[in-house]
Amino acid sequence: MYIKNPMAIENKSMDIIDEVMEDTSFTDEEKIIAKRMIHTTGDFEYRKIIVFKKDFISEAKKAILSGSKIFTDTKMAYTGINKPALAKAGCELRCFIDYERVFKMSKEKGTTRSACAVDLAVEEGIDIFVIGNAPTALFRVLELVKEGKVNPKFIVGVPVGFVGAAESKEYLREFNLPSISTVGNKGGSNVAASIINALLYMVVGR
Repeated sequence: MYIKNPMAIENKSMDIIDEVMEDTSFTDEEKIIAKRMIHTTGDFEYRKIIVFKKDFISEAKKAILSGSKIFTDTKMAYTGINKPALAKAGCELRCFIDYERVFKMSKEKGTTRSACAVDLAVEEGIDIFVIGNAPTALFRVLELVKEGKVNPKFIVGVPVGFVGAAESKEYLREFNLPSISTVGNKGGSNVAASIINALLYMVVGR
């Protein structure tokens, strides 16, 4: 016999995760997000590497409730974010990675499509960034912040990998911005989506 009901499976998973959360210093709301990240990855180590900065949760909830446009760097993150919850919040999710203009910009500038997609997002007035894959996208957001071209309402910065991922997140933590990040090379589009979903469930439910 095995559990077949989706919510029963999720609830059981969260009960298991609860058992390892006692040794953390997270607030109750931070625990909700951390548990969602652990649930998504199956990796208990996340509870040791998550960093919240500058009242991230309250600022993110406020921004979501205002019906904002949200940029994400990958189709995987875009797909993983709960669309009914987004609609309830009046938010719009944008991903430009496969836009023809982004392909052209990437060739002209000699950089990644992910970084160029950030430029396009800023041109469109987007000021919420959810980055789960590309360190170059996170570095580009922060370059534009330094240039005074964007003032993000919040940043989810959890790019994954071995080249630039840890460094881009370390750089993010130098900024006095509402953000969540992970220490080291762990992260991913699924993790980025799980963070937004946790926030959405807090604000509007499913």
